[in-house]
Amino acid sequence: MRTEQLVSTFTEFYEERGHRRITGSTLLPPPGDPVLFTTSGMHPLTPYLEGRPHPLGRRLVNVQRCLRTTDLDEVGDATHLTVFEMLGTWSLGDYEGPASLEWGYGLLTEGLGVDPGLLHATVFAGDGRTGPDTASLELWQGLGVPVEPTVEDNWWSNGPVGPCGPDSEIFLWSGDGPPRSTPTRDDRWVEVWNHVTMTHRRLGDGSLVPLPQRNVDTGLGLERLASLLQGKPSVFECDIFDPWRRLVPALWDLDEPSLRLVCDHLRSAVVILGDGVRPANTGRGYVPRRLVRRVLTVLRRDDPSRGVGDLPEELVLHTLDHFRQDMPPADVLRMLREEEDRFGRLLERGRQVLARARFQGPLTEGDFHYLHDTHGLPRELITSLREG
Repeated sequence: MRTEQLVSTFTEFYEERGHRRITGSTLLPPPGDPVLFTTSGMHPLTPYLEGRPHPLGRRLVNVQRCLRTTDLDEVGDATHLTVFEMLGTWSLGDYEGPASLEWGYGLLTEGLGVDPGLLHATVFAGDGRTGPDTASLELWQGLGVPVEPTVEDNWWSNGPVGPCGPDSEIFLWSGDGPPRSTPTRDDRWVEVWNHVTMTHRRLGDGSLVPLPQRNVDTGLGLERLASLLQGKPSVFECDIFDPWRRLVPALWDLDEPSLRLVCDHLRSAVVILGDGVRPANTGRGYVPRRLVRRVLTVLRRDDPSRGVGDLPEELVLHTLDHFRQDMPPADVLRMLREEEDRFGRLLERGRQVLARARFQGPLTEGDFHYLHDTHGLPRELITSLREG
């Protein structure tokens, strides 16, 4: 099942159950949201999860592009991407968690053809302040799905304060042979769908108070599920990455982890630029700058002549089209080349600074802070220059 069919199957399934499809936003969060980028489908819906009536009703479904830098060092493994798409559903004070889980099970097994024997679930076990999620536990047991109670792994929160509550995660077996063990003991169980029941609000002092409106918020990673349904060993081999897998290896000879990082970071930079963010030294603009510099560090490790200016326009156009962005590919390539030029100047300045006698021995934290604040040299670049 290709990703376009997966998206249509998902949305149509929930539309048949009274959900209205809402248009996903850009990577830029709504005004007042403290995060730099949209990291989940719920960010644009925060006011409605807080109780404001949504104009389309209490049951919603959408596809939302997201960006997470917290997993940046994980990119290159089988499941993590910097920019990805999240399929989401919401109950704004309507149905409860067990109904959401039952629909999720039905979509996976009947709509998408997943073997029920390859599923495993986790639920909240209770922690002394709130009791166990017995309703979700009984739902899974009734469906015959193995279920594992946990504490920390199954309590969801949107930060130190704000809505929170128990969640139930659905895992799909990715290993060879029959499933074994449990999700907390075997990483071949891959999390594909999280169903959160927002039952409480965490206050500044850490205490919990019940929410007047209980919501259900679910998120299913599109690329992760697509790779599993297509029998691929990583998200980088699902059909979304077909053009990248075809063109990038012909351009640069890279090992598999480096190929994944280069494809992910360049694709993510294109999406960020396509949403109107411009590279900068701080804040939101530092993310695309950092991504491009990580790519260049990898590319030039074996060949200093490599550069992002060689990126085929076809890949830029494919990415902009997929994320429904209307920026001309030539403008994106121009900004990438400008970032490459800036990086080249930074490298030259960095080599000169690090050649000074005071930086020849082991560097202290004070040295790293000085090099960053005075000369604009980030820690990872300093480490790379010294190793090179």
